[in-house]
Amino acid sequence: MQSQSSADSSAESTPLLEVSGLVTQFETYRGTVEALDRVELDVGENEIVGIVGESGCGKSVTVRSILRLVREPGRIVDGEVNYGGRDLLDLSERKMRNEIRGNEIAMIFQNPTNALNPAYPVGEQIAEVAREIRDVPREQARELAIELMNDVGIPQAEERYENYPYEFSGGMKQRVLIAKSLACQPKLLIADEPTTALDKTTEAQLLDLIDEMREEYGLSVLIITHDLRVISRLCDRVVVMYAGQTVEVGSTREVITNPTHPYTKGLVEAIPRIGTDQTDLESIEGTVLDLVDPNDGCRFYDRCPLATDHCLDNRPELEEKRPDHYAACFEV
Repeated sequence: MQSQSSADSSAESTPLLEVSGLVTQFETYRGTVEALDRVELDVGENEIVGIVGESGCGKSVTVRSILRLVREPGRIVDGEVNYGGRDLLDLSERKMRNEIRGNEIAMIFQNPTNALNPAYPVGEQIAEVAREIRDVPREQARELAIELMNDVGIPQAEERYENYPYEFSGGMKQRVLIAKSLACQPKLLIADEPTTALDKTTEAQLLDLIDEMREEYGLSVLIITHDLRVISRLCDRVVVMYAGQTVEVGSTREVITNPTHPYTKGLVEAIPRIGTDQTDLESIEGTVLDLVDPNDGCRFYDRCPLATDHCLDNRPELEEKRPDHYAACFEV
């Protein structure tokens, strides 16, 4: 599946990140949980791609698998994660730690309070990343940290360098995490639910900041969210996941205005619309499939209005339904 290029890159270019056939499982007392089932996605140069889906659909497991951060009882059992011409699944843990994580791919984790050390000033935490990963001298690292704090919109950055995390709001903590990630000068930034628990004004400011950082630093961004409004505001393309499978991929505008997969249609129809006579929100009936014992076919089978017996035992593959618009469904 070829990446849809962003405005500044060619559609024929090789994706910066290309994930294919990714399978991740977890061993539990109930049996093997098939958390990811042959996930497919890619991210182009200077492109923002969003992964969207319900809680438990495999979004966070996907990005943790990309960075090889899945811990026991989890394990990656199949697939390829090609980044810059290398399959990350073939690299040693030492190379992942020293060459990839932070240096090439940085990640903003979901909870900024837990991601920052409460015992150290925020400026020191940013500077430490530059010292440890990029081997920047102490004084230069301090200057870089202050510069990055300014870049991400933290007022009075030099004075606030010595402040502790508890002295920052949730939105400001997220800005600190972005600055901390940029201290490594990565090529790819992964953001896991970066707007969780933020008010709408702060959320909008943070999304604008990520877009500005993409332009200023030439970043590619992979963002995880359950909110299609975040996708529509920020992303060039969207990857829709359901129960560990990739079910639809395409440009954000095309997927939201003209969704193909029945699950994506359900997500779009559940969005509240201002200025309409809508009194009740649409919903997708049923619950997500138990991944300890999933069927052999489409995992959306039990909730799909178009499902046939064929869907139960046969797994639909991603196919191009319209130009650069892919879906995994037999019935569309």
